[in-house]
Amino acid sequence: MDELDKGQSIALTGPAREEVLRRCREIVRQWGVALPPVEPLVLDFGLGEFDKTGLVEFWIANEIEAGYCGKYMFVFDGQTCPMHQHRQKMETFFVVKGGVSIVMDGERRELRPGDVLPVPVGHKHSFTGLGHALLLELSKPCIIADNVFEDRRIRVSAR
Repeated sequence: MDELDKGQSIALTGPAREEVLRRCREIVRQWGVALPPVEPLVLDFGLGEFDKTGLVEFWIANEIEAGYCGKYMFVFDGQTCPMHQHRQKMETFFVVKGGVSIVMDGERRELRPGDVLPVPVGHKHSFTGLGHALLLELSKPCIIADNVFEDRRIRVSAR
């Protein structure tokens, strides 16, 4: 099973997923941003509260052997990617559109289009849309078991 398939275990499916994708794609189309031709992950982290806790990921590349990953991450206004850290992955966020409030190691900051934020290995972080937002993540490969979420209800966390 590849990493994208593992991510499906905490993703929306069916009509709810399709409605989220319709809304997301319409917003991104209005921005004039091209999305990669991939099957997106519509993550609610298994919590059943997508409008509050979730995001949509478009994996551009997740090249485990080559050592890199790139993906777009979309959040709706007020939606939060929950607090987590990575045991091995460093990532860098680039804000493409909109804005986010990011909490990293207890410090809150706002990022706007063009802002870049490196997130070193082991640093706790979460982000919330200030309006709808699209981020580009560049990182080491995404290994689902490398995620450690504070919310223990999220089943894919490494403990």
